[in-house]
Amino acid sequence: MNEFQLKYGCNPNQKPARIFMADGSDLPVEILNGRPGYINFLDAFNSWQLVRELKEATGMCAATSFKHVSPTSAAVGKKLSPALKKACFVDDIGGLDDSPLACAYARARGTDRMSSFGDWIALSDECDEVTARIIAREVSDGIIAPSYSPKALEILKGKKKGTYNIVRMDPSYVPAEIERKQVFGITFEQGRNNYKIDRATLCNIVTKNKQLPEDKAVDLIISLITLKYTQSNSVCFAADGQAIGVGAGQQSRIHCTRLAAQKADLWHLRQHEKVLSLQFAEGVGRPEKNNIIDLYLSDDADEVLAEGAWQKNFAVRPEPFTREEKAAYLATISGVSLGSDAFFPFSDNIERAFRSGVTYVAEPGGSVRDDLVIEAADNHNMVMAFTGMRLFHH
Repeated sequence: MNEFQLKYGCNPNQKPARIFMADGSDLPVEILNGRPGYINFLDAFNSWQLVRELKEATGMCAATSFKHVSPTSAAVGKKLSPALKKACFVDDIGGLDDSPLACAYARARGTDRMSSFGDWIALSDECDEVTARIIAREVSDGIIAPSYSPKALEILKGKKKGTYNIVRMDPSYVPAEIERKQVFGITFEQGRNNYKIDRATLCNIVTKNKQLPEDKAVDLIISLITLKYTQSNSVCFAADGQAIGVGAGQQSRIHCTRLAAQKADLWHLRQHEKVLSLQFAEGVGRPEKNNIIDLYLSDDADEVLAEGAWQKNFAVRPEPFTREEKAAYLATISGVSLGSDAFFPFSDNIERAFRSGVTYVAEPGGSVRDDLVIEAADNHNMVMAFTGMRLFHH
């Protein structure tokens, strides 16, 4: 199949629409179910590159959850703690610990569940039954993977009344070195971003503290590969084998850092006993629980805790999680990794990152204020590597 006709492009008025191979060769994908759309394929091809590179760099299977051409998270196949399983709504999934791929997707989907609602999924390895059972009960637009077990394919084909988008990617496909796209009728051409991110990327440590444990190096690699396929400007926090906060598409870098830090803070707070012990009212669904938890952890908690409101959300009214309690809990967090797709122009990014537990940083360097950024990192005993490579993605 050389081309695939789409219902429309980004919006319903953008017709006709298709994906095709300009050189006349066959598309490297097979559509096993559903009818993916234009944005679905943008998500699919970007997300596939991310998980493919994560597996190559770490040696572990990988998964990502994409929305509007940026990852909400990405993760490798590490087992989840009991608290994280509960926070990710997968504590009832049988066989989870025996499937590294399912663990990777459970992490990726559970990181920022509000943003992952209606996601596109990419898996580096064959989708197995356990992973399919997790996906089956989530609101999702589609999935791309190199293959599917018969049982997994059967489960996924049952989603969305049989219309769930399932795409098989040819793992041997290698694109041309030159890529092109059009804007306003004008063709842009550039070499593909084939920059390889691995342990060697982190060799230039510029801070006084140069102790970078291997597991933290993996977290930095995850953050950088995630950023490579995130709309710029972007910053990514990572911990325990996964991205825990992605600040994407902001014009100001400090806004990227604040957004990513806020999401990372929420990831930590969702694992607090006050959140894990919430007793929801009968009939409250999974998407509604996400909204309720989000509000419970915000400054607008009264929306779900006030008299007349809590009865709709909870079986038992929970105690408020005060700002002081949250701050005290977050103050105990350390060892978080942070990547940036371009240099930090000011030290305020380091100061904000420190308040969210960041100890390890990777950024390109090259700012006229690098000395001030390094000084701020040294003041907090951080380990910071200059990668020398910008990772803009548009």
